[in-house]
Amino acid sequence: MLPPMTFKIPESVLVVVHTPALEVLLLERAAQPGFWQSVTGSRELDDPDFAATARRELREETGLVAGTLTDWRLTNRYEIWPQWRARYAPGVTHNTEHVFGFEVDRTVAATLDPAEHIAQLWLPWQAAMEKVFSPTNRDALWQLPRRRGCAPGLRQGGGA
Repeated sequence: MLPPMTFKIPESVLVVVHTPALEVLLLERAAQPGFWQSVTGSRELDDPDFAATARRELREETGLVAGTLTDWRLTNRYEIWPQWRARYAPGVTHNTEHVFGFEVDRTVAATLDPAEHIAQLWLPWQAAMEKVFSPTNRDALWQLPRRRGCAPGLRQGGGA
């Protein structure tokens, strides 16, 4: 007898990994080469809260554990792409995404799971905005300077 199918929970996290200088870590999806993103992942039944989901996804997708996790208290609701809906229970068409920031002291090499990601890249936040495929990821990157207390377009501690 086959085990019952486990569906993904339609709640996820988006974690923007960045340095104090606003350099951002992007990951290239293995299943969709050319699709770059921040750390993402679905909540699992045994995750006590979304911060735990964010920490688990950071560990699984990058190996990163040293840094400061911040809940941005921002949620996005978006339609799940039709090609990915079979992962969810019948009738589920939308996902709610919870956004976090994760600050590391400097750029570091992530330990990638080759089944999920095939490459990594550190970019200034503006260049990262241009590279990501997801509109919610782009919006989160646009907010990064303000979340860090910098005016958009300026590097932290920088001038015009």
